[in-house]
Amino acid sequence: MKKKIGTQSFILPSCPRIVSSGVFVGPKEGEGPLGRLFDTVVKDDTLGLDSFEQAESRMLESSVRLALSKIGCSPADADLFMGGDLLSQIISAGFAARELRTPFLGMYGACSTMAESLITASMLTDGGFSELSVCGASSHFSSSEREFRYPLEMGTQTTPTSQRTVTGAGAVAVASEGRKLPGSGYSTVRITGGTVGRVCDYGITDASNMGAAMAPAAASTICAHLDDRELPPEHYSRIFTGDLGSFGSELLYELCLSKGYDISRVHEDCGCMIFSPEQKVVCGGSGCGCCASVLCAEILPGLESGKYERVLFVATGALLSPISALQGESIPAVAHAAVLERMEA
Repeated sequence: MKKKIGTQSFILPSCPRIVSSGVFVGPKEGEGPLGRLFDTVVKDDTLGLDSFEQAESRMLESSVRLALSKIGCSPADADLFMGGDLLSQIISAGFAARELRTPFLGMYGACSTMAESLITASMLTDGGFSELSVCGASSHFSSSEREFRYPLEMGTQTTPTSQRTVTGAGAVAVASEGRKLPGSGYSTVRITGGTVGRVCDYGITDASNMGAAMAPAAASTICAHLDDRELPPEHYSRIFTGDLGSFGSELLYELCLSKGYDISRVHEDCGCMIFSPEQKVVCGGSGCGCCASVLCAEILPGLESGKYERVLFVATGALLSPISALQGESIPAVAHAAVLERMEA
């Protein structure tokens, strides 16, 4: 059976199962609209450790352990752990993998990492190379500010297009149809396909305007997916983007309309969902942990409950580094999409 569809998309005939998830977030995220939906809201964003970086890694490790524990498994039961983050050499994921001791595939797509991990895990499962894998992604406000912008001690003012990096980590367990599990998690959520994104660069150089940098990549992937599958946007209950924020979402609508698709009626952005306007985060949330947290807390439970029947999960990532920004390089971006459906067993 042909699995590649069109130029960038694919289908997964075996429909790998998403069987559980785990999510940890920081105090500010816990005060937002989704606060009651997160598994764990930490009171101290250092977790009592020596650095923000250590705290981020611990949150990712904990989310993986939690996702597996919900189905009666441990890290030793998983074939693979696939994950990443924003920090140099994806140290949060690498150090988490050191503690988990699960075979590890490090993934880097910036804030698109959660979708990249999901579609990779689903392909490996559909191909028979894995029966149980875990995908994860994390970010931390303070570690990301130090890496990409300015140390917090400087008290730098935010710009009108800025977004707040989410302190959070999410993990999702993916299993084959035949894998028997000791515990019960989600029973109806499947990954049925996806679209691998192309890198887009519209010449944005402002590291405080991630929405503008990533919107072209999101539009490219969404339109490619709809073209490849010959679908209208309304085929999906929702099209969720990762972290474009309010400004990037407006640009996304314009770019999709220019290609003949009005997605505004079915679109929601994780960066706009995780914080409320009263929290004064300007354009919303961002970071690998943004869409990972919303996926685990809202999207997957929504599919399981029947709130959503079919969603297109499109995580977006800006592929810059501190060095490239200082050298005046523009910010390339990529977006990957996973099709998540509610299917009764």
